Amino acid sequence: MPEHIVSVRLEIKNQKPREDLEEIISSTEGFRLQRSVTAACDLLILEIGDDLKEEFQLIHALQRSKMATEIFLTSSRLDPDLLIEALRTGAKEFFPQPIKREEVRNALLKFKEREKSLKVKPEEKKRGKIINIIGSKGGVGTTTVAVNLATNLAQSETSPMVALIDMNLLFGEIPIFLDIESGFNWGEVDRNISRLDSTFLMSILAKHSSGVYILPSPTGLDGANIATPEIIEKLLLEMQDVFDFIVIDGGQSIDDISIKIMEISDSVLLVAILSLPCLTNVKRLLWTFQKLGYPPGENIHVIISRYHKKSEITLKEAERSINRQIFWLVPNDYLTTMSAINRGKTLSTIAPGTEISRNFKALASSFLETGEKKTDKAGLLEKYLGVKK
Repeated sequence: MPEHIVSVRLEIKNQKPREDLEEIISSTEGFRLQRSVTAACDLLILEIGDDLKEEFQLIHALQRSKMATEIFLTSSRLDPDLLIEALRTGAKEFFPQPIKREEVRNALLKFKEREKSLKVKPEEKKRGKIINIIGSKGGVGTTTVAVNLATNLAQSETSPMVALIDMNLLFGEIPIFLDIESGFNWGEVDRNISRLDSTFLMSILAKHSSGVYILPSPTGLDGANIATPEIIEKLLLEMQDVFDFIVIDGGQSIDDISIKIMEISDSVLLVAILSLPCLTNVKRLLWTFQKLGYPPGENIHVIISRYHKKSEITLKEAERSINRQIFWLVPNDYLTTMSAINRGKTLSTIAPGTEISRNFKALASSFLETGEKKTDKAGLLEKYLGVKK
């Protein structure tokens, strides 16, 4: 069996240390420079600059994304705070600048020995799941479902990496729902499409206290018509390499971009309430999906928001109307939900013990089911809403 060649990717801004490292790696047997910025590598060497907090957050995110087996750090700074934080990240090596050839070469050889001792066959990287949430009409709670599903996924026991994207073109409200400010939106992807890699991606995402990474929509007309289906597809494919779940607030529009998102989504959630206009729109959307040929029927799930047992339209009547079983019921708790929205908080933050908070936690659990451990959806609905399915 031929010897494994270690792939090394450099994220170095300053020219001299980059050139020095490139020369050392190229001249060390068993190592090669990886030019691709999207593929996973064996070793990532990252330069630390002035913004320690942001850069170390990026390092932790890259480690969790498993885009590199190990990370080495380098910097022209040598202050104690930087060295302490470098140790805390779990980085195996730190190279002061100017770069010392023997120090780097010895670190590379040690890395190769560690890799040999593990004797682990490389596993195929699992791609993140895209959950696309679409409203059957305005005001049915699409953003509430997206925000609270994403944050409950991120806060689950397995702590998956979760991203939340706002695809409402001019009326995206996720930053309001989560009380965050972001200097970037997905319009930035188009303006910097040549730079799109995991490092650039993590640098433009805003991180919420729940652990969710946020990518808002453009806030003005200048960003509304920037993206194309091809750009959005490239963005989502890149995000699938980094995140376990990508939750999309798709709004209500059906255009070229939303159709492309539906084509590559793992799950599409149609949010409705038990009203005739909503159920009529659900039927139209299901018919549209059937004509398009995607997403597959088993990937489409109908969620009833603001559910009340004494609704004029019963669940059985709704299911007969749309000719499909309803996947999930979100209970009607207007006061708690509006309080969360107005305060820019999640339901689990302001009212963790309420029925609606426990319901969203259970909804997140239904997407975390793996292998032999399957979530009993019918049992959860009966437990939280007293509804037998």
